[in-house]
Amino acid sequence: MNIGEKVKILRNERGMTLKQLSEATGLSTGFLSQFERGITTIAVEHLSNIAALFNVRINYFFEEEPEIEPIVRGYDQPVIHKLNNIIYKQLSRTPQDKRIAPKMIEIMPHEKRELPTTYPHQGEEFVYVLEGILTLVIEEKTYQLYPGDSAHYFSTIDHNWDNQTSNVVKFIVVHYPNDY
Repeated sequence: MNIGEKVKILRNERGMTLKQLSEATGLSTGFLSQFERGITTIAVEHLSNIAALFNVRINYFFEEEPEIEPIVRGYDQPVIHKLNNIIYKQLSRTPQDKRIAPKMIEIMPHEKRELPTTYPHQGEEFVYVLEGILTLVIEEKTYQLYPGDSAHYFSTIDHNWDNQTSNVVKFIVVHYPNDY
């Protein structure tokens, strides 16, 4: 990707027209159009002004973006959150630009055996149990899900899940829309 293309991406991400960029930099729209298409080059002074306008460092335009592989290896699943006895692992290399958010969740055994408080949130949820027995509460109904079992429901209804056993529970959950 050339420098002009990077400027165009920044400009579009901020909802700015070529005319607005022209007014902000003092460069003509024709010149900026040619620059964004890679037809002409730009002086470092003008590029520095553009970098300041978009609140990026000037080296942003010269750094190569590393190619991100779409694969997440089992041994390299980033832990994104730990809460009490629950570990959340990310199953997508770049979830921030995707529509769904797959995670693997591990719930450790714990002493407390009362059912969890249910709550709603926007979207829908898919759950697939890998290991252990997952307790799933949807509205006021309680389900025991075993390895290989799954559930798919609108998350706008009251729901929650928990480990009510003395063994680890592992499952995959996919949220739509993405909650990152």
